[in-house]
Amino acid sequence: MENRVSKILNIEKPIIQGPMNGLTNANFVASVSEAGGLGILGPNAGEARITNSPFETAEKMRLEVKKVKKLTSKPFASTIMVSEDLSYTSYLIDMLIEENISAVLINGILDQTIFNKLKENNIKIIFRPLTPTIENAIKSEELGADVFVATGFDEGGTVPEKIIGTFSIIPMIADAIKIPVIAAGGIGDVRGVRAAFCLGAEGVFVGSVLIPTFENPAAENVKQYIVDSNAEDLILFRTIPSYYRSLPGKLARELEEMDENGATNEELAKHMGGGRNMRLGMLNGDTENGYVSVGTGISPINSIRSTKSVIDDLMQDFN
Repeated sequence: MENRVSKILNIEKPIIQGPMNGLTNANFVASVSEAGGLGILGPNAGEARITNSPFETAEKMRLEVKKVKKLTSKPFASTIMVSEDLSYTSYLIDMLIEENISAVLINGILDQTIFNKLKENNIKIIFRPLTPTIENAIKSEELGADVFVATGFDEGGTVPEKIIGTFSIIPMIADAIKIPVIAAGGIGDVRGVRAAFCLGAEGVFVGSVLIPTFENPAAENVKQYIVDSNAEDLILFRTIPSYYRSLPGKLARELEEMDENGATNEELAKHMGGGRNMRLGMLNGDTENGYVSVGTGISPINSIRSTKSVIDDLMQDFN
């Protein structure tokens, strides 16, 4: 069974793996693509050390791209984080063009120059703003996006600024644009997939459900922690630019208490420690002093298994 998303991205099943910062590497991404989805190399993919050099960042990503190519001949993508400072972006785009990447996920702001360069090189564009709106959906379509990711407040990581659930945001965006809409946030099993499609989505974008898999680089105790938890356990707190959620731990509880006591977003973000403490929690397994960020769709997860098994279950209507 094919649909517009699978045809546009040249994949077997309309499922896209979230690019979770630090939680992707070549082996994981290739396993997703081999299972019929679109694997995506996220920021700092496969890297134990984060660099501040735009050139070094691009070259490290090039090495990971080459590793994926050795593991699969199927399509995969890479992430481009677009902000007002385009220094990182230009090096990365040039590298991805040189490596003949077939698709990119753009996170962040809309930039006409970037869209033009990617389209000129026949690279498919998946656009995913932090907070989806009718305005940025229409604008991305006008600039040439091939698919749009509508992310609901149910997601893990940095959640949208507007408190609109996944199953409310999907029809709002799907009614506003002609390009396919991908649903993201809190999709934990095939019931969520079916609901997303009923509401107008033509594909799903999943992250948390793929963390407790054999191939994901997250620490083993983190994978088990996710399996043993459900949505009721999650802690939500404010930060920059909006909100964040984590499974319980010493740091997460401190952030929750600071939020309840009126700390500013800036104070919370400083105490949160950014990507450093995410890596401490999710990659190193220190769930007390780091944090474990997942979405609200974790309740159906009951075992650690292969990415293929997860994708087959989610996409059983397309198998």
